[in-house]
Amino acid sequence: MAENPLEKHWLMSNPLLRVIRKVAARIYYDTLIRKTQTFGDVTWLGKPVWQNVQDLWTLQEIICQIKPSLIIECGTNRGGSSFFFATLFDLMGTDGKIVTVDVEKLHDMSHPRITYLLGSSTSDEIYHQIKAMADGVKGPILVMLDSDHSQKHVAGELERYAPLATVGSYCFVQDGCIDTEFMYRKARPGPLPAIEEYVAAHPEFQVDHALCERFVVTHHPLGWLKRVA
Repeated sequence: MAENPLEKHWLMSNPLLRVIRKVAARIYYDTLIRKTQTFGDVTWLGKPVWQNVQDLWTLQEIICQIKPSLIIECGTNRGGSSFFFATLFDLMGTDGKIVTVDVEKLHDMSHPRITYLLGSSTSDEIYHQIKAMADGVKGPILVMLDSDHSQKHVAGELERYAPLATVGSYCFVQDGCIDTEFMYRKARPGPLPAIEEYVAAHPEFQVDHALCERFVVTHHPLGWLKRVA
């Protein structure tokens, strides 16, 4: 997943081309978001998944690589992401489970691998339920934060759930694009300042820039936080 060294040398030696590439990426990303309405009609096996398909592709590769015993998802929304994870586990033939939480129910999905919780992810009641599930598994744990994207809420989720990610796995903080894309300016401050503050205070986590920048454009800048200790 590392950047091609020939491409890197070419870009480093051509500052004007680096600027052109950056501008082109912004234009492309803006057009992509508007064209797809933030991927609101993207489906997986007929279920609404509502994810940037490039980011989703990287996510499935990480799930296949890590083979988590538990995925913790804050932000169920329409249920498509957790269903996507469950069917990946089915295909992989692992014992993986998912626990997903949201403040309201917006779906009618079910799957034997998925536990659905209703409530605030940062509440003591919900946290203790999820913590108990995490304590009960022996394998890797992957954490995904995709609920309320305000800086304060993301910071609260990071403090509670990032430590549940196991060494070598990730806490994946979604939608940092709120802080980079002009169209989302009314929702700021979003995840990015929360991510930067958390990583600065927690050296056991590092931003995996190779994953964040893999496809040039992403909904989740600085979002892949790898636990290294």
